[in-house]
Amino acid sequence: MSSAAAERKYWLTSGMFTLLQRFGVQLFGLGMVPIVFRSFGDNKDAAGIWFLFLTGVSILEVGRMGLQQNALIKYLSDCEDEDYAKISTASFVLNFIVTGVMVIALLALSGPIGVSLSSPEMTTMLRIYCLTTVLLIPFFQSNFMGQANLDFKGMFWSDFTRQGLLFFYMLVVYMWGSGLDLVTLAKVQVLTAIVASVIAYYFAKPYMRFKKVIDWKWVKELFRYGKFVMGTNLSTMVYKSIDKFMLAFLLSPAAVAAYETAIKVTNMAEIPTFSMAAILFPQSARRMKEGKTVIKELYEKAVGAIFALLVPGIIFVLIFAEWIVWIVAGEDYLDSANLLRLTILYGLFIPFAVQFGTVLDSIGKPKINFWFTLGGALLNIILNFVFISYFGIVGAAYGTLVTYLITFVGMQYLLHKILNVKAYRVFYYMFDFYGQIWDMVKKKLGGSNEKLESSKVL
Repeated sequence: MSSAAAERKYWLTSGMFTLLQRFGVQLFGLGMVPIVFRSFGDNKDAAGIWFLFLTGVSILEVGRMGLQQNALIKYLSDCEDEDYAKISTASFVLNFIVTGVMVIALLALSGPIGVSLSSPEMTTMLRIYCLTTVLLIPFFQSNFMGQANLDFKGMFWSDFTRQGLLFFYMLVVYMWGSGLDLVTLAKVQVLTAIVASVIAYYFAKPYMRFKKVIDWKWVKELFRYGKFVMGTNLSTMVYKSIDKFMLAFLLSPAAVAAYETAIKVTNMAEIPTFSMAAILFPQSARRMKEGKTVIKELYEKAVGAIFALLVPGIIFVLIFAEWIVWIVAGEDYLDSANLLRLTILYGLFIPFAVQFGTVLDSIGKPKINFWFTLGGALLNIILNFVFISYFGIVGAAYGTLVTYLITFVGMQYLLHKILNVKAYRVFYYMFDFYGQIWDMVKKKLGGSNEKLESSKVL
């Protein structure tokens, strides 16, 4: 197989699995929304607490991934064979350490968080999650090892199983008519973590090579690189989630439930964005030696391809926002339609932001990405406080949208300075993507017509 054919196969295969993985996660997440709203009924505070809990643990998991994932992929992608087991072992040790820190923090903060939200259920759920996060150690380690070896199958099947089992439990309980219970949902997550970890390990087993002796130099090196990525990921999650927490503390958990209706639909726009990021990082890390021009083109092409998928979806949501909200949350939440029209516009900026971080991390500049993302998170906190105070729930959308716009300008300035990226070329690649799709369709139709004519002659 030629190198060009092998590269096409990589992008197609890895793209399929990462796209399916992201789509599955978001689809299950979106599917849970109508179940939660209809199961809790008028108890909007309970729905808000569940969404806040999921947001909180997502922040922890994304931070954990940042400390390990990119560093492991970067160093395993071009290491000598004798260093492979040393790096793998160091990453596993780091996995244990960061999990232990998370458990201590959760046990210490779960009580105050529950009190501040007037929700004893939140305290119990966070304490149960301490067990869940320990059981996820092999889940994350296995998926990182597979990704470092350009194998995305385990990541897809384990994540799909983890999210799918929780979704189907909620669906069965709802259809049975017994009603959802917040604490029970947290317990179910413990079981899903066990099953998902077993599946992840099964797929990653061929790549598992460890040393009996820990090389602490590699532990320090992975931490040195990963700490900035972790900080960036945490800042990104705060950036994306601070609106929900501020709505909860400035207004009520019920306000979070109304806002989440729009956000869950908007999150579907992230499927192609993060799928492309998962594919782009190992490729750009491996091809960094070829020069900045290659990385520049990878960035512009990646964002262009994402836009080609996103723009039709954004237009659809802008037109049919009321119908979408009615399907997702029911008549009681139709007021969220205009909120959805605002939040879906996040999709115009998220691809630029995500690929900005991916490229900077891959070329060895995670520190710049960290400080830039942290600045955006702080700006978002300030703007959300101001806009929510004046406009209520819709203020959260205004504040976040303005933050995206300001940070977009700064990101493009930096990328142009570092890599000579030209943002307008994204639209060239976007329409080029449409052209390639059209050519493929014409070939398929041409082939079908030729077969039809041949059959007539026979």
